[in-house]
Amino acid sequence: MSDQHQNAIQQLNKVAKILEDSYSDKNRFKKAVEILKQPQNFFTGEITIAMDNGKKKKFTAFRSQHNDARGPFKGGIRFHEDVTAEEVKALSTWMTWKCAVTGIPYGGAKGGIAVNPRELSPSELERLSRAYANFLADKVGPWVDIPAPDVNTNGQIMAWMVDELQKNVSFDRRVSQNLLATFTGKPLLLGGSEGRDEATGLGGVLILEKLAEKLNFKRKKDITIAVQGFGNVGYWFAYHADGLGYKVVAVSDSRGGIYVTDGLDPASTLACKMEHKNLQHCMCSHDACDIKVGQQISNQELLELDVDVLVPAALENVINKENAHLIKAKNIIEMANGPITPEADEILAQKNILVIPDVLANAGGVTVSYFEWVQNLQGYYWPKAEVISKLKPLMDNAFEAMWTMKEKHQTTGRMATYLNAVKSVIDTMMIRGRV
Repeated sequence: MSDQHQNAIQQLNKVAKILEDSYSDKNRFKKAVEILKQPQNFFTGEITIAMDNGKKKKFTAFRSQHNDARGPFKGGIRFHEDVTAEEVKALSTWMTWKCAVTGIPYGGAKGGIAVNPRELSPSELERLSRAYANFLADKVGPWVDIPAPDVNTNGQIMAWMVDELQKNVSFDRRVSQNLLATFTGKPLLLGGSEGRDEATGLGGVLILEKLAEKLNFKRKKDITIAVQGFGNVGYWFAYHADGLGYKVVAVSDSRGGIYVTDGLDPASTLACKMEHKNLQHCMCSHDACDIKVGQQISNQELLELDVDVLVPAALENVINKENAHLIKAKNIIEMANGPITPEADEILAQKNILVIPDVLANAGGVTVSYFEWVQNLQGYYWPKAEVISKLKPLMDNAFEAMWTMKEKHQTTGRMATYLNAVKSVIDTMMIRGRV
């Protein structure tokens, strides 16, 4: 696997070369760029929990706080055996750009634990979550750093963490701060926001709609979409795209996927997957079941389908220099974080494949997390329709800003998005006097 943090730095260097001419004080600009290549704060340590068998086990924990010029640090927590220091540094960098893209007042962060949560019992998972909350206790807060769910974490884990934080901080801190606002992505019963579960996928479909407008897609039912990764984000993208009339022809999970020429029904496909644990070997009695009638394909085969829109919604680096030349999709909407390596980006650009980058396409999740934070701070909660109505203009405006920059510089969607985001962060750093 390539070094994601070096990928992030490489992207920043490319953006800086274009932006530099717009700054009169070149030394000050270069200093800001150098600062942005590393997180402001980086924490790592070992946390120990008691396993169900009575033995103690250690796990490596991380938190990267990239830049808070535009507001408190914000970013998810992932539980995955492959979590590394370089990965969370990269993801925190991308979160800084993502928040700047939509204009929400945050900087980037990311954290995690190197663990396979599937190997833990529910009680062990709770103990690990609470231990991580204690690791974070002096590093987070409503106006400092606001974590959220990410890979293999969810609302229940956020509930355990916020409960642990509330139990173990000082009385003065509990009185002076609404600690519920320290974590977002919480269950509704604990201050979560309506619409949060589907926000990332829905935000991606709002971007799809803007793309369809710019490319003058005439008939949605003729626009084919393949979604790699049928978890929360991939499912909600497929669900909302299907609901708007687009033809979702393929989806996949970690074990493989299905291809249905005439289009599939995301809701019924998910129901069958949940019943049989994967998208393979359906045993249901319904003859028209998508999984049963669909052609079984691998994840790599899905990536290589000749579709109008490819949606990588799984993990990083799935499109790389080894397979980029095999991609046939006309457009790519990145719903995962960092699914395309810089080398692959160049190949795709040469093939005239338009890429809408992750920091724009999947920004719906952090945007609704921002809404949750605002609601927590007010103690006033909005209905789902109001949440969605507030999400759409932010995503639309972010897309329009990207498209304008793309046309101005005749550059890629990723470069245009990064130009807007990095300039916003650097300008704020300069206004603050940090450089």
